[in-house]
Amino acid sequence: MIEAFLQYLKHEKRYSPKTVESYQRDLLQFFLFIQSQYEQDDLAVVRHPQIRAWVVELVSSGQQPASVKRKISALKSFYKYSLKKGLVSSNPADKITTPKIPERLPKFVEQARLQDLFDAPEKYFEDTFTGLQDRLVMDVLYSCGLRRQELIDLRWEDVNFGVPHIKVTGKGNKQRLVPVAGSLAAALSDFRQQQQRHFQDKKIAPFVFLTKDGHQLYPHYVYKLVNKYISLCSTVKKKSPHVLRHSFATHMSNNGAKLSDIKELLGHASLASTQVYTHNSIEQLKEIYKIAHPKA
Repeated sequence: MIEAFLQYLKHEKRYSPKTVESYQRDLLQFFLFIQSQYEQDDLAVVRHPQIRAWVVELVSSGQQPASVKRKISALKSFYKYSLKKGLVSSNPADKITTPKIPERLPKFVEQARLQDLFDAPEKYFEDTFTGLQDRLVMDVLYSCGLRRQELIDLRWEDVNFGVPHIKVTGKGNKQRLVPVAGSLAAALSDFRQQQQRHFQDKKIAPFVFLTKDGHQLYPHYVYKLVNKYISLCSTVKKKSPHVLRHSFATHMSNNGAKLSDIKELLGHASLASTQVYTHNSIEQLKEIYKIAHPKA
């Protein structure tokens, strides 16, 4: 049952390998629980109380609410698929409630700090080919609001220099067009020429950003790069590539962009995912308070 469901996610839903692995891990964990606690090998005969017992076990073991919610969601999707295929007569996970997750505002780097990073690159980036690529990786992540994997998968054929924009392939292989500022487009064009000279006749991967050996970047490479430069320009605690995506959305919102437009640029499936960016930075709230409050 599990294998057929995973193939469905991979080929019909077109989920990424990472997402499919996550589903596989969560379902296997549940299967092992059912085996050990109920000596049961058939997921088709699982009942609601057994799933509820698993959820209690997860919560009692100290699992974070977000993790528990994801595991329940995976199980619900699995049984919804099984019901559709006639493998079960009912969905035993249907009425399982998920734990509430405390709402956390996304972390972001102050606009002035990022402005300094890009306006005074000599303070932060080496005057080398690698330094130039590092700067453009940071710029594209922040200026276009890309996810880490979207940046890694970006190919030269996805970059349009005529009417500057990039074609981004996001979650579920959904594509979107993201505008690129003229200055960034010019920098990318110059970088492409330098990249060709740097690698000369060596056969390289067709991606915009490459390792020193000419191969496609990998997730930890991008994480280390972003962590390094955010540490140099900001004191924000979280320093992942996603922080630059949060910064993009937050600064867009603070500067008056419509929520619906931010949603399209980020590639969110629903407006609810974008809603969190309607918060203002504390600096902006202070300014609003000074202007609007009679006792300020």
